[in-house]
Amino acid sequence: MYLIFKIRSLIILSFVLLFSFNGCKDFTYNQNKLAKNSEIENFGIVIHGGAGTMSREEMTKEMDSIYRKKLEEVIKVGYSILKNGGTSQEAVEKSINLMEDSSLFNAGKGAVLNSNGEIELDASFMDGKTLNAGAIVGVKTIKNPISAAIKVMENSPHVMFFGKGAEQFSKMQGLEIVDPNYFFIQKRIDELKRIKLKEKKSSFVHDELKNIKYGTVGCVALDKKGNLAAGTSTGGMTNKKWNRIGDVPIIGAGNYANNKTCAISATGWGEFFIRNVVAHDISALMEYKGLKISEASKIVINEKVAKLGGDGGVIGIDRNGNIAMEMNTNGMYRAHMNSKGDIVVKIYSDE
Repeated sequence: MYLIFKIRSLIILSFVLLFSFNGCKDFTYNQNKLAKNSEIENFGIVIHGGAGTMSREEMTKEMDSIYRKKLEEVIKVGYSILKNGGTSQEAVEKSINLMEDSSLFNAGKGAVLNSNGEIELDASFMDGKTLNAGAIVGVKTIKNPISAAIKVMENSPHVMFFGKGAEQFSKMQGLEIVDPNYFFIQKRIDELKRIKLKEKKSSFVHDELKNIKYGTVGCVALDKKGNLAAGTSTGGMTNKKWNRIGDVPIIGAGNYANNKTCAISATGWGEFFIRNVVAHDISALMEYKGLKISEASKIVINEKVAKLGGDGGVIGIDRNGNIAMEMNTNGMYRAHMNSKGDIVVKIYSDE
């Protein structure tokens, strides 16, 4: 009798364990399925390498090809991060790092020189989920300013650091510090000499400054979790004086991200973008008037900024993966990729 009871107990226990195991498997499966379903379909990324007066007549076929290849290289790296489950922050930082490390753009290596023949770099980053942001201004030794801006956001209670203080903070954060000579390229030295020569004949070389290609770089991204991020990095304006600061490090002017609406990175004549609070204005038009990102960008760039005499452009991506690449100039180095892997690379405004 005892033996029969024991056998029955073992059978019951076996069934309990079996059902428990299957239940755990079902629970794990459902949890994984839920996590997968929580990922959005329309993730994407957009980059720019500056807007300006570039034209087919001025651009050699060789340089056209070089810029397009670099833009394609950068956008593919950022896209790969998003495709593999990386965050929008990671994609933005890495994409901008690559452009900062290239001498093709006015950011990091190859940045323009101020009136004293020195480098002054600015950058900002914003997280659309938390609305946290970080910026650095007027630095001369930080190899990758966008990474410093992110560290300000992550590891300080502040939003913006300037000059030597920003450099000291970045060094404490373990970021790479370089000799200022690292950033210099002959093209920028010649550019400054040319402007200074013309400056002797005029108190303000307005037309010459307008014709300089704005090589500011930027990136906006939407990741699989539905989070937006925006980053922008620049060397500012050639021959700038008196520690002039443009729109790039000003949150809401040259850079903005909000998960409710969009992520925006701007490039152009900074003073006009500050006065129009361009990046935030696009977001506000979307949030309060219900405009599409393409509509809001067009109004701000081609009506508001243009009306004041400013020129430049923006890139943007909204919470649904829709993108905008708006400009009122002859061109803007730009590229984007969607979740399907479709890639678009453009330079001129009529493309």
